[in-house]
Amino acid sequence: MTETNSLSATTTGSVKRAGATVSYDVFGTTGPTILLLPTWEIVHQRAWKMQLPFLARHYRVISYDAVGTGKSTRPLDPGRYTFRNRVADAVAVLDATHTDAALLVGFSMGGETAINLAARHPDRVLGLISIGGSHPWRAPVPGRSTGDPFDPESNPQPTGWAKFDPEYWNRHWPDFINFFMAEVASDPHSTKAIDDLVEWGLDQEPGVLWWTINDEYGPNEVEYLRARVKALTVPALFIHGTDDRITSFESSRIIQNMISDAQLLEIENAGHAPHVRYPVRINHAIRDFADRVFGSSVTEARLPATALEHTPLVIPTRAKKVLYLSSPIGLGHARRDLAITDELRMLHPDARIEWLAQDPVTRVLDAAGEKLHPASAALASESAHIEHESADHDLAVFQALRTMDEILIHNFMVFDEVAATGEYDLIIADEAWDVDHFLFENPHLKRGALAWLTDFVGFLPIPSRGPREALVTSDYNLEMIERVEHNTQLRDAAIFVGSPNDIVADTFGPGLPEIRDWTEEHFDFSGYISGFAPAALGTKPELRARLGYYDDDDDERICIAAVGGSGVGAALLRRIIEAAPAAHRAIPGLRLIVVTGPRIDPASLPQVAGVEYRAYVPQLHHHLAACDLAIVQGGLTTTMELTAAKVPFIYVPLQQHFEQQFHVRARLDHHRAGRLMNYDELSPDALAAAMVEEIDRPINYRDVETDGAARAAAMLARLL
Repeated sequence: MTETNSLSATTTGSVKRAGATVSYDVFGTTGPTILLLPTWEIVHQRAWKMQLPFLARHYRVISYDAVGTGKSTRPLDPGRYTFRNRVADAVAVLDATHTDAALLVGFSMGGETAINLAARHPDRVLGLISIGGSHPWRAPVPGRSTGDPFDPESNPQPTGWAKFDPEYWNRHWPDFINFFMAEVASDPHSTKAIDDLVEWGLDQEPGVLWWTINDEYGPNEVEYLRARVKALTVPALFIHGTDDRITSFESSRIIQNMISDAQLLEIENAGHAPHVRYPVRINHAIRDFADRVFGSSVTEARLPATALEHTPLVIPTRAKKVLYLSSPIGLGHARRDLAITDELRMLHPDARIEWLAQDPVTRVLDAAGEKLHPASAALASESAHIEHESADHDLAVFQALRTMDEILIHNFMVFDEVAATGEYDLIIADEAWDVDHFLFENPHLKRGALAWLTDFVGFLPIPSRGPREALVTSDYNLEMIERVEHNTQLRDAAIFVGSPNDIVADTFGPGLPEIRDWTEEHFDFSGYISGFAPAALGTKPELRARLGYYDDDDDERICIAAVGGSGVGAALLRRIIEAAPAAHRAIPGLRLIVVTGPRIDPASLPQVAGVEYRAYVPQLHHHLAACDLAIVQGGLTTTMELTAAKVPFIYVPLQQHFEQQFHVRARLDHHRAGRLMNYDELSPDALAAAMVEEIDRPINYRDVETDGAARAAAMLARLL
């Protein structure tokens, strides 16, 4: 599994202490500081990935790897892994980063480090937050039994907590990690959290972990620490899930009662790592507590001034305000969203529409003269992540969406602040997966009416990826179904861009509903939204003449190869270019035009005689309507534009891309449109032969709706 970080450290460094090197990262240069403490050495500082992007926009944040993990060194001295050394390491990091005092945030064993640090060095601590934290006076976990102890001969395969045995770790480390992390992330629908924790845990050495749990407080030391804790005057917040299977919820209640200025935030039915599983709620809790410690004016001062001016709390006029979120994964979203807003403005001429968007959508919006919210600049790039996950016309898009969780939480927290200050009457989310997911998890954050648009429903597994992906896609689908059915009021409109016949004939998973039946029950249908009316373009000869294709040669056969707005399609373009000589020999008058899009440099492709190269082409759908044949990816927008224009085309779905392989293909099959070719069969001769067959094939496509944008706008207008 790969991950793309949404945040880069302002400063990285290390400090040497007691025979070890501690590696740290600093985010930001000024302002009050939050110190994110490492947890048990079973994982490194990536455990804070769902908090760092948000906190770093408002505070100076320091995180570091505990000795024995991550980028810090692994000394072979068991005596190096004690609480005294953990506290001393934290102080050394504060000193190395020139930090006089900080707000401490610790998770699990990191909570115990925070308590020790505050008790022993109160002058370095402005406040402390402990999430599922441990401490010397913790209560036992209810119902937890170790079972029969591990014994290589009499009990070689123990169950449950009997696996918490160093000898078992040495023999069966992966099995222990899988067991333990499932206990850490025990909440329903936590497959992603478990996958992350297991991956990080497998980076550790079982011997190091054994050394970390050998440190015990002496009786005098416990009493000394108790007295120092009771004397604490800094504010403290204990966050704890009531279903914590690692450290009991009662443990936080015990220590809360020991500190005069302490609060307890109970996360009902949550497990041990709520900051991983429910990051929005924990991020808000940390910020609210930090505002109390630092003063709320600190956070406000760090927000972009332009954003505060742009969306005042008091609106001079009460024209209806709309915030539009358009997915950056493919430029087709921007095209259809602009078509919808054109229709919406006809129904509500006074509506003020602002866009929270990122590249490449922003290029389309700029060209259309739309108003971009300044906070758009703070969004992390989803498109860049998708490109990072792709290779050679292969994109396991479901896994790419899962590994985009850090980017999605970052972008949701940006959206949340924009929505909180903007007083929007309507928020339109076109496949804004972050908003849909985290608002269902935090419905109290909904502000104004919410409309959800999508052109597919349901994650589907790629068979070659095995039973694990089948299980996980079903779990994701089940979570979505449960949330929608348990909170029917969250989406004020749910619009499927298409018709019921466009929906794939499949289920959400074993024992789950049919996708078409469920979608018909929970969505309204706008029909497809192409953003243009083919008839308005005129006849093909008229359109060609207008676009400048005729040059005293009425016999040329125009073939356009295009791969959309991302950089994922470079491999397909290379295959098409390789086939150019054979295609030119087979098709007299062939004019092959390769459109690279905004994110692929034409100069990076093989330069072959007879091939024309163009970068971003405005109004590309006009050129596609004018051509005799198109060769494209399996993306929905381009293939449906070609279907609407009744143009022959060959489409090559990305390998392992469930949407292109199943959802788009089902829709095209329904429309009797296009010729599917798999990437692995795309030899030069095979592609050239297919081009010969398709360029003159009679067209028998079903008509594509031309009123989809108007129908969607009417559904949205009701919310205004």
